[in-house]
Amino acid sequence: MFGVRKRAMTRLVSAAVLGVGLMVSAPAAMAQDVLVMAAASTKNAVEKLAVQFKARTGTTVTSSFAASSALAKQIENGAPADLFISADLDWMDYLQKKDLIKVDSRVNLLGNDLVAIGPKGSTLKPTLTRGGDLAALAGDGRIATGDPSNVPVGKYAKAVLETLGQWEAVEPKLARADSVRAALALVSRGEAPLGIVYATDAAVDPGVTVVGVFPQDSYPPIVYPAALVATSKNSHAASFLDYVKSQDGMAVWKEFGFVPAPKLP
Repeated sequence: MFGVRKRAMTRLVSAAVLGVGLMVSAPAAMAQDVLVMAAASTKNAVEKLAVQFKARTGTTVTSSFAASSALAKQIENGAPADLFISADLDWMDYLQKKDLIKVDSRVNLLGNDLVAIGPKGSTLKPTLTRGGDLAALAGDGRIATGDPSNVPVGKYAKAVLETLGQWEAVEPKLARADSVRAALALVSRGEAPLGIVYATDAAVDPGVTVVGVFPQDSYPPIVYPAALVATSKNSHAASFLDYVKSQDGMAVWKEFGFVPAPKLP
């Protein structure tokens, strides 16, 4: 009888040890996932790059998408992240000044264009020149874009509208979204007759129509910088950054309408 109890106890102890091992190893495996915080406009491309990277390396890439401003604040407040991809230079500069990125990893990765959109089938034809008619075309509706106070696409939108002398007329009609994808959704759902978004966002939503392309010399160059987060200890993060800026990675960005980063003075 004692021998039976001893064997049973041995099995229980072995199972307990195995259970502890599983609990330890699962978080350890999860810790190897590359955690990316990326501008909302990069969602489709980053998700495809993540799938390709896992197929090549076996490493999972987990992503969080939002306005660059929101992500930068989350990183500042200690959110775990290995890689940050911003839709403008300002928010990357913000983190760099606070020593929250690995400066030697920073790279200007991509460029983009700014377009005016309407719901699918829209026949609006705004005049995207000085003294144009965006505000008038919106009628009683709103013009959706990111919040110009902090969301990159909204900052670019304000800059272009100021250059074209349309800001004062448009400002009261703005629907200030918390990200470019939120602005895109407002137009796609028909809740706003016009929007100002990146060309890449318009390309992935069949619910919108591009009704005009803003002259590139009417707003600051759109630059997407990327950098490793200073607190990251994940050895796979640098490999993923290398991949997204490689020839194969750039082919994916191009597929979704991104262009190489413009050269800055």
